[in-house]
Order: sequence, then C-alpha cells, then structure tokens
Amino acid sequence: MMIKERNLAIAYLLWFFFGQIGLHRFYTGRVGSGITQLLLGIIGWGTTWLLIGWIPLVVLWIWLFVDIFLIPGMCRNPR
Repeated sequence: MMIKERNLAIAYLLWFFFGQIGLHRFYTGRVGSGITQLLLGIIGWGTTWLLIGWIPLVVLWIWLFVDIFLIPGMCRNPR
C-alpha cells in the first residue's frame, strides 16, 4: 500500500498556527505524539496561573523548535 506524501507547506502552516495543539503531527500521521503535544499545551496553559504550567509549556516549545527540522522528514515518510 502506497502512502501519499504530505504537503510541506501545509505542514509548516499547521505548525506555525496550531503547533501548540499538535495539528502538524496529526496531519503527518503522528497521532500519538500529536496527542502528547495537545495534552502538554492544554495542561500547560491551564495551569500557568499556578506557575507549574510553564514547565510543560517550555518542554512543548523546545519540542516545537525541534519539529522545525523534523517536518520535512515527516512529510516524506507519513505514517
């Protein structure tokens, strides 16, 4: 079964506008890590008033920075 390559521009747009909820990962077939990013974003923003929310957000932001370089490979080899 041949899996169609994903559009790189769409993946980067999803990363830029909706990265904190992991939509670019859902788009490229990485559902598990997309759910993890979604949860990190929800938990982080939901608990920033307690100050502990910044911890998951920093982890998410570092991961999103790394994703800048991983997106081309995710688009070439979608799951």
